Amino acid sequence: MAKKNTKRKLIGLVSELTGHRIYTTKNTQNNPEPLRKRAYDPIARVHAWYKETKKNLGRNEVKARKS
Repeated sequence: MAKKNTKRKLIGLVSELTGHRIYTTKNTQNNPEPLRKRAYDPIARVHAWYKETKKNLGRNEVKARKS
C-alpha cells in the first residue's frame, strides 16, 4: 500500500456569492499563501470565486507525543 503524503493538507473553500463550501487538498510547503479558486456554485448556478477559510477542519492537527 502506498504511503500517505503528509505535505498535503485538507482545506475548505467558501464561495464569495452564497457561502457554499467545497473541500480540497493543498500542498502548504509550496503554496503557503491562501488559495483562491474559480469553481461552479450550484446554489447561484454560476461560476464564482472561492477563497480559503481560516476554519480548522480538525484533520490537519498533529497531536503532541507523551514523553
